[in-house]
Amino acid sequence: MAPPLVERYLEHVRVEKRLAQRTVELYALDLQKLASYADAAKVELTQVQNAHIRRWVAQMHGGGRSGRGIALILSGWRGFYRWLGREGRVASNPVQDVRSPKSPKPLPKALSVDDAVQLASYHSEAGDPWLEARDAAMVELLYGCGLRVGELVGLDVQASAAARGWIDLEGAQAHVLGKGSKRRSTPVGTKALQALQGWLALRSQSTRVPATSPALFLGRNGTRLSAQSIWQRLRRRSLQAGLATPVHPHMLRHSFASHLLQSSSDLRAVQELLGHANITTTQVYTRLDFQHLAKAYDAAHPRAKLIPGKT
Repeated sequence: MAPPLVERYLEHVRVEKRLAQRTVELYALDLQKLASYADAAKVELTQVQNAHIRRWVAQMHGGGRSGRGIALILSGWRGFYRWLGREGRVASNPVQDVRSPKSPKPLPKALSVDDAVQLASYHSEAGDPWLEARDAAMVELLYGCGLRVGELVGLDVQASAAARGWIDLEGAQAHVLGKGSKRRSTPVGTKALQALQGWLALRSQSTRVPATSPALFLGRNGTRLSAQSIWQRLRRRSLQAGLATPVHPHMLRHSFASHLLQSSSDLRAVQELLGHANITTTQVYTRLDFQHLAKAYDAAHPRAKLIPGKT
């Protein structure tokens, strides 16, 4: 049963503030947690200090509660003590300056090397050869060059004053306009060059393509392919290739960076190839690289084997 002060506060938010029943129920759970902590510390709710709150936040965080979850709990506690202050029961709000721990940013989703190669190597004999060649070239550029989908969309067949980006087949380079209108060049590998040459051969012969269109990648109607269309085509192609997870363009960019870092360990080079202004943005891939090494260790190292009966 909730302490009388908590019951009074819940009645206040239910009747006077007219909060939804579900919100009141969540407040009740959070305040019951507060009462439990206070009881364990042998302190009255009205005597709780800032140091108590900080200790309980540390306990919740140490117990696996996420930063976002703790932030929601603190919000409920803060409102409770604000009300107690208006009621004249506490002199200050012990939760006022307490912040939840920052939640770690989720790691970017990258494919395994095998899955990335499986997708890049996929070919459907039953598909439209024109679309197959186009989509294969797009996958090779996204994975082989680490391009953003917006950079891929902006590619033209040839360089021009109006071009946002273009492919230099002879120099084996992609020139793109990235974030912040910054231009960069990235190498185009052999597989990507072969795929591009196959696509350009069909593109030049197609009646779908207007003679004046500069765009490298076009849709069925002859207009420049949109980012949304590339998302849809890549998702469909990844499922056709037998991958368990639908793939989006940025996942291939993450895979490019992660696999390159696993092979070279050259963070500065990966930063330059990705077009990151700050190396801290690129450093997230070192966490992916460590994750890859940790899995390899768990699978192969004799000291990583679990003790029978332990988890």
